[in-house]
Amino acid sequence: MAFFTLSLLNGLSYGLLLFMLSSGLTLIWGMMGVLNFAHASFYMLGAYLAYSVTGWLGFWPALLLAPLGVGLAGAAFERLGLRRVRRFGHMSELLITFGLSYILVEVVQLVWGRSSVDYRVPPALDGPLFTLFDTQFPLYRAFMMVVTLAVLAALALLVRTRIGLVVRAALTHPDMVQALGYNVPRVFTWVFGAGCALAGLAGVLGGNAFVTEPGMAQALGGVVFVVVVVGGLGSLKGAFAASLLIGLLQTFVVALDVPLLPSLKLSQLAPVLPYAVMVLTLILRPNGLMGSAQRHGGY
Repeated sequence: MAFFTLSLLNGLSYGLLLFMLSSGLTLIWGMMGVLNFAHASFYMLGAYLAYSVTGWLGFWPALLLAPLGVGLAGAAFERLGLRRVRRFGHMSELLITFGLSYILVEVVQLVWGRSSVDYRVPPALDGPLFTLFDTQFPLYRAFMMVVTLAVLAALALLVRTRIGLVVRAALTHPDMVQALGYNVPRVFTWVFGAGCALAGLAGVLGGNAFVTEPGMAQALGGVVFVVVVVGGLGSLKGAFAASLLIGLLQTFVVALDVPLLPSLKLSQLAPVLPYAVMVLTLILRPNGLMGSAQRHGGY
């Protein structure tokens, strides 16, 4: 019972972190039609900014300032770079965001170095939430879960408000929205910035729970795209379901660690598991768990 309960909670906390990261990518695709290859790099940037701000002002200001900084950086990139190439199609969008991902890694290495940094859980949240059969569940993981669920609720409300309606209308009928007095390019800039800010918030929460180092973007980047594809491109509900599914599967596979062959353990298959799930999903449901056959998924 202790093994199942703690593995379930750890899987949920990891899955919710994946959702926090993938929700920004889903938001950008669903409302703009841009598949941002640099999204995981914004996650890394959020963790490093949080590390620096925590050293100056503490963790709680970093929880607000680091995502804001990442969001502004994302908005600036959309305004100065992405907007100029969007008219050339998706291939140009992919190439410029792919190049940005490498630039951000190099910038991080120049500023903070090539090794990991000592970004720690704040003292107020450093301890167990409860102890079950001599095994402790960290308070910080519970905090991560609460913040992620709050973001999920806020996104669910936002897409149903007037702002969400304007953004979605700007995607499908930009000329009509422009005629109604809305600045469509500015709307897209703020949407892209908001998606990057969500990635930055995931970096603030995940950077001290795991490891903050230059390879963290590469480590999670592929898994995030798997989550978005399995859930259905553009579907927040699908991203939420896929995040929990992959988080729980990977956690239980690592926790079980049973031998399959004399030289192979089940835990060694954990890195491959998300991609196997993606392949199986694409075979059985090409549009994802909750995606649609349209150009962009629904909410």
